[in-house]
Amino acid sequence: MTLAEQVRQAGVVGAGGGGFPTHVKLAARADTVIANGAECEPLLHKDAAVMEHQAKALVRGVELVMEAVGAQDGVVAIKAKNHHAVEAVEAACHSHRVRVQLLGDYYPAGDEYDLVYTVTERLIPPAGLPIQVGVVVNNVETLVNVAAAADGRPVTHKTLTLAGAVKNPLTLTVPVGTTFREAIEATGGFATNEPVLCLGGLMMGETTENLDTPITKTATGVVVLPRSHHVIQRKLQPPATQDRIGKSACDQCRYCTEYCPRFLLGYAVEPHQVMRSLAFTATGAAHWNEWASLCCACGLCTLFACPEELFPKEACDNAKAELRRAGTKWTGPTIVKPHPMREGRRVPIKSLMRRLHVEQFNHPAPWQAVEVRPQQVILPLKQNAGAANEPSVKPGDRVAAGQPLGAPPAKALGAPLHAPFAGRVVSVTNRIVLERMP
Repeated sequence: MTLAEQVRQAGVVGAGGGGFPTHVKLAARADTVIANGAECEPLLHKDAAVMEHQAKALVRGVELVMEAVGAQDGVVAIKAKNHHAVEAVEAACHSHRVRVQLLGDYYPAGDEYDLVYTVTERLIPPAGLPIQVGVVVNNVETLVNVAAAADGRPVTHKTLTLAGAVKNPLTLTVPVGTTFREAIEATGGFATNEPVLCLGGLMMGETTENLDTPITKTATGVVVLPRSHHVIQRKLQPPATQDRIGKSACDQCRYCTEYCPRFLLGYAVEPHQVMRSLAFTATGAAHWNEWASLCCACGLCTLFACPEELFPKEACDNAKAELRRAGTKWTGPTIVKPHPMREGRRVPIKSLMRRLHVEQFNHPAPWQAVEVRPQQVILPLKQNAGAANEPSVKPGDRVAAGQPLGAPPAKALGAPLHAPFAGRVVSVTNRIVLERMP
C-alpha cells in the first residue's frame, strides 16, 4: 500500500487549521518538503509543543513525504525563539536528510506564500499552490500524523493550546470531538465569568460564545477572552455594522495595504481598494473586489494596521465570497516582485500583542500529560476541506476505538472520520454523537 493510501485511510488532514486532505499532496512530485512550524497566532504554542515532544516522529514524517513525492530537500521551519523545539528537532535531524531553518518572530511567517519564499526564494504564482514551484508544505502536527498513519494509526486525537482567560494555560492532547468547555474545565476552568472563544487564535480564528463547540482535527487552540475585551467587542460586531462603519469612516490612508504581507511579497492585494467597494452598489464593486482575490485573511489589516479600527479583512472575506459565487477567476497581474520595504514592515509578535491588548495573557502554555476523558464526543461529519463524510454508522451501533465512522463520497475530496474511543453511537445528523462504553 502506498503512503498516500495509508494517509487517506487514516483520515489525515492539515492540522494547522486548513484541513486540506494530506493524501492529495502525496500524489504530487516536488523537490522540497517544508514542515510548517512557524506558528504565528499570538498566545498559541501547539506547534512548538509538538516539535519539542514529538521531534522524532516529525522528522520521520518529513522523510516519508520526501520519499513519496521524490524530494531531495526536507526543511523544518521553526521560529528561533522556540529554543526547546529547535534543540529537539535539530537533535532528531542528526544523520537524516532533514534540516532546520530558523525564522524571525513576526506575523504571519507561517503563511504558505511567505514561508515558501523565505525557505526557497521561490514565489508561488498568483492564486497558485506551493506545488507549482516544486514545494509541498505541511503543518508539523500533520507530519506527525503521517508517521502514525504509516504505522496504521488513524487520527483520533488532537493537540491544541488553551490560552487567554483560563486558570491554567497549557497545551494538551484530547480526543477529537471533546468540547472546548470540557477541555478547559478539566484543566482548571475559565478565569472570566463571560468567556468568549477565539477558535484557532485571535487573528484568523472563529469567534463564538458557544462553549460546547467540539474540537475538530483542524483545531490549533483557543484563546479565551472576556466578553468585555475590546477585541471581542469588535469581533462580535454584526457584518452590516462593520460595513456601515467602513463606508462612513474609511479615508483611504492605505495602511491596511502597506502592512499586507501578500502586498509586500508583490501580489496584487490592496485592502484599501476593497474598502472602496463598500461605497458602491451595482457598479464597480466586482472590479474593486478583485483586489481581495489573493488575500490570505491574516487579519493584520483589521487588527493591527487600520488607525480607525475598521474591518478591511472582513471586507476582503466578503469580496472573496462574492467572487466565488460569481465563478470569477484571477485576471490580475501575474508578475510578482517583492516590495523593497518588505523586511522593514514585518510585524513583530510582541508589537501585535500590544495592539491587541493581550499582553496580560502572554503566559507559557507548555504541553502537559493531562488526560481528558469525555463521556461523549461530538464529531462533525465535515472536518476538512472538500466534501463532508457520509456516515457509515447509525444510532445504537457499537464501535471500536479507531473504527471508521464515515467516509467522503466516491471520488470526492475528503478524509474519513474515526472513533476516538470505543462507544455507542447516540445520534447521526450532520454530526455523530458518540458515547463512551462503560
